[in-house]
Amino acid sequence: MFGIPGKPPVTLTEAAQNQILRLMARGGSKGLRIGVKKGGCAGMEYTMEYVDEIAPHDEVVESNGARVMIAPMAQMFLFGTEIDYANGLIESGFRFNNPNVTEACGCGESIKFAGT
Repeated sequence: MFGIPGKPPVTLTEAAQNQILRLMARGGSKGLRIGVKKGGCAGMEYTMEYVDEIAPHDEVVESNGARVMIAPMAQMFLFGTEIDYANGLIESGFRFNNPNVTEACGCGESIKFAGT
């Protein structure tokens, strides 16, 4: 993992922790795997999926019982990211406050990193 010893690669807000715990309980999973893939108008998109088995090269971050795994190919793109969850009248979902993003599309669904 690209990181600083003793510092988690990503942090979870209380709202994100609570939502992840709800999803883990509902789905009976070990947590959520987060990653990035090519796509969207800015070039990359975040991915999230339920995890039944933790892969050997996943970076595991646990906060108050909420667990996320960072896919190996996404680790360098996600270092320093704060993951939040917003529950709004029109839209609810996870928000990634990522210092590594250099551009984002207008709809907020895709991002671009330096050098990609």
